[in-house]
Amino acid sequence: MKDDRFLIITGLSGSGKTVVSHFLEDLGYYCVDNLPAKLIPIFLELWMRKEVEIEKVALVVDIREHGFSSDFPQVWDGIRKKASPKLIFLDASDAALVKRFSESRRPHPLAHRKPILEGVRLERKKLAPVKKMADEVIDTTDLSISQLKDIFSRRFLKKRSERLRVVIVSFGYKYGIPLDSDLIFDTRFLPNPFYIESFRDKTGRTKSVRDFILDSSDTRAYLAELFRFIDFHMPMFLDEGKSHLVISIGCTGGRHRSVVIAEELRDYLRGLKYDIKVYHRDIFK
Repeated sequence: MKDDRFLIITGLSGSGKTVVSHFLEDLGYYCVDNLPAKLIPIFLELWMRKEVEIEKVALVVDIREHGFSSDFPQVWDGIRKKASPKLIFLDASDAALVKRFSESRRPHPLAHRKPILEGVRLERKKLAPVKKMADEVIDTTDLSISQLKDIFSRRFLKKRSERLRVVIVSFGYKYGIPLDSDLIFDTRFLPNPFYIESFRDKTGRTKSVRDFILDSSDTRAYLAELFRFIDFHMPMFLDEGKSHLVISIGCTGGRHRSVVIAEELRDYLRGLKYDIKVYHRDIFK
């Protein structure tokens, strides 16, 4: 049985290898682009012996490497005697490949000072033996980027993660926006406990401060809209194959309003069975 934890991606130039590589990276694969074929056995050996702390690997190899079409078949035969990585070949029609290169204005690696079609046909001929070795061949001719990701996920990763890992970060705008944020929500228009002396030195984790913020009609309306936004977008993130999402919620100082809203969102998402962690970045500043 082929091991989905070690993938080798190859195929025709312009067939979508870069898109697939970025997608796999989002799914937790360690991706290496244009690794020389003769180094693959060394990399595989290190991975099998767990001398590198990498769970899943995807190597992108293709005609850009000088001698690839002659070196790879021999390398692949040797690899298959020791392990069971999966070889995936991306293909597309001549017309589709010519159109993609023309639109991107990139030169084909085998068509220097020649028509793109000549390069495409030459590459197809050179890679024909490699294509025959592949465990799976995907024709990307009529696929959008979204469709390619969807097919790849379903065919090779068996199923998407149903437990999207979500990190909720509360923060203060005065200290800067978290750089790894996927979504950012601003709560600075909500009632501010800072201007009430008895609340100023407390945090949003204190019941009296929490009740003050949540008792506001503006807060209730805001939470309703926030939850509706989340309900709409979370399934789409799953469909996209996203496995990790950072939601940042900010107020002025990061001590009161953002903390309360972050914890309300945490409770809501836990009710939907998502894997949630909350980090109050600026709560004690």
